[in-house]
Order: sequence, then structure tokens, then C-alpha cells
Amino acid sequence: MSETTSVKQQSTAAFYGQAVASFGVAMGAVTLGICFLDANAWVRGFLAIGVLYLVTSCFTLAKVIRDRQEAGQLISRVDQARLEKILAERDPFQKL
Repeated sequence: MSETTSVKQQSTAAFYGQAVASFGVAMGAVTLGICFLDANAWVRGFLAIGVLYLVTSCFTLAKVIRDRQEAGQLISRVDQARLEKILAERDPFQKL
């Protein structure tokens, strides 16, 4: 069986910083927009709860997609290891 090392995809620090900053700016803008909205407190509260629910749903969806992708990679590696084992055990010079 051959030893292979998988290359782990990793984002750069700049990309991570940009994602965090973008999230912070977006949440700040929505928060300010809701706070200064010309509506009563019930409407602003409803919008704030809706935004929080949307944000948590997005995080959950991203985690589910990532977990499914990682599971697919694990299954692929197990199948590859089985194939390599079968090929290693097969002697092409042996008569059938």
C-alpha cells in the first residue's frame, strides 16, 4: 500500500480576516438600519429576531455542507485504500 499524504486546503489569513470583517460590517449595518428604522419597537424587534435566525441558519447550513464534503472525502479515501490493497495482493504473473 502506498503512503499518500492528503493536501489540506487552508485559507490564508487575509481571506479569513476579510471574511470576519465582512461579517462584522454586514451585521453592524443591519443592526444600525434596524435601530434607526422609523417603526415601532415590535417591528424592529421582529426584524432583529429574523436577522439573528437567518445568521444562525447560515452557519448551520455551512457546517452541514462542510461535514458532508468531509464525509465524502473519507469514503473516497477508504475506497482508494481497498483498491490499493486488492491491486497489491494481485499477482499479474499468476495463472488464473
